[in-house]
Amino acid sequence: MEMMSKFSAFINEHAEILAVEIVETVIKEMDLAIPEIEKEQALSMYNDFLHFFGEALIDQKNELVPDELVEWSKKNAAQVSSGGKISEIARRYPMTREVIADIVTRISIEQGLSVKENASIIKRLNSMLDVSLMETISAFEQLKDANEERMTKELAKLSAPLVPISNGVVILPIIGIIDSFRASYIMEHVIPKIAKLNIEKVIIDFSGAYTINEEISQYFHEIGQILRLMGIEFYVTGLRPELVQVIIKSSIYIDGNNNFSNVQQALKSIQN
Repeated sequence: MEMMSKFSAFINEHAEILAVEIVETVIKEMDLAIPEIEKEQALSMYNDFLHFFGEALIDQKNELVPDELVEWSKKNAAQVSSGGKISEIARRYPMTREVIADIVTRISIEQGLSVKENASIIKRLNSMLDVSLMETISAFEQLKDANEERMTKELAKLSAPLVPISNGVVILPIIGIIDSFRASYIMEHVIPKIAKLNIEKVIIDFSGAYTINEEISQYFHEIGQILRLMGIEFYVTGLRPELVQVIIKSSIYIDGNNNFSNVQQALKSIQN
């Protein structure tokens, strides 16, 4: 235990120098071309890792990975999510593991540790690196999912904006590919907004919609019914032949008196 404490103290004392050796060796062996700022981040992160590693060696009975290492791995994932790929990080782990293991073995020999003690240190190292890799991937996936959800919500807002035309009249342009999430977004967010604005007439324009299916056409049928119940008159414009075919196939009724080929015709009808 005394030798292990001595080894741990050495790691902690020389963490900064060893971090430089790790990063420089990995870059050289993998022939990596990375920006200087990324290199500085790697030096800082492996300096922290070595401190975690050194402290963990003292408490051999506790096999749990330090909470600090988990947070360290999450920071690693955050750096990837800013523009890189998780594969770029994952593919460096085997070489990093090999480089650190070589350094540990060299220091073990210099410090006079036994083969058994060195094997114990390598085992602890591998355990920490395995957990770090899994936590990095897990955190990256969570960040990725959160970013995708945020982007989906932003796209939903952009795909169905309310465009005021005059007092009591707005256009609801349906833009892009409309899926169930976007249709549901209109139902849950746009329709209540229409109610708050005291709108009397709504022009739902499909000229910017790429495509809709039977499920989505049913959503818009329900939206039309809701508007009617709210006492709001709605007009449908921009339905191309292929979209009309989907609506007919869905057996959804559209009021022919309020169906126009374009927004201009609908506005003219409203003004008359």
